[in-house]
Amino acid sequence: MSQSLNNPTGGTHRDYGATSSVTPEVSFAAATSSGNSGFSPTEFVSLSEDIGHNITSIHSSTKQLEKQLKLIGTSKDLSAFREKIHGINTKTNARVQTTSQDLQRLQAVVRHGDRQQKLQLEKLTHEFQNVVENYSTLQKKVSQATRQSYQVAAEAEREAEMSARSELLQQQRQDQAGLERQHDMLVERQRQVEQIEADIIDVNVIMNKLSALVVEQRSVVDNIENNIDHTAVVLEEGRSQLQKAAASRNSHRQKSATVKLLYEFSFLQQPTL
Repeated sequence: MSQSLNNPTGGTHRDYGATSSVTPEVSFAAATSSGNSGFSPTEFVSLSEDIGHNITSIHSSTKQLEKQLKLIGTSKDLSAFREKIHGINTKTNARVQTTSQDLQRLQAVVRHGDRQQKLQLEKLTHEFQNVVENYSTLQKKVSQATRQSYQVAAEAEREAEMSARSELLQQQRQDQAGLERQHDMLVERQRQVEQIEADIIDVNVIMNKLSALVVEQRSVVDNIENNIDHTAVVLEEGRSQLQKAAASRNSHRQKSATVKLLYEFSFLQQPTL
């Protein structure tokens, strides 16, 4: 199996990476001593070794995919990891296609071979079918796992986005409520400022009224003082009149007493009969 895939033994070049379904032309060597016309032992050995090597490589790739399958959905499931899976698939798919073509060429070669060679072809064909079935089954598992992992990640991203939008909406609502509260506070502040301004205006009005009241009270006080002065004058005049009346009354009493005394004295001086 040491023979290279693209450089088989013999002088004829074979393109093992071709994807065409047409069976390549096979060069037939001269008849051997056993009488098998058109059979090339060299071609048979080369194809058999290449097919066997490719079957082993496909099996190895299947094992690699099994390891990768266990890592899908873990922290190692990154872009480079998925690119590695794609690289394994691409390389193995090409090897499967090449091996299928080699089996077709080998079938054409052993058509003129003996029973042992045909049994070898049958054995290689059966091994190839088994390894390809295993590889294809694992490919589907890997594909389903990566799809499921993607869906989980996509769902998580959608939930995170929805959560972020919900938080943003909630934050916007809170901000809006905060702005409304600030606006209400500003309106209330304006009302209070206007109320304070109105209070100042009312005090000015009261002060103006007090000033007018002071002027009015001053006039009343002046009138009271004038009345007090007038009353004092009147009282003084009354007192003077009372004094005069008292003096006059005393003089009248004195005169009455003098007259009475004179009358009594004259009555006493009359002679007795």
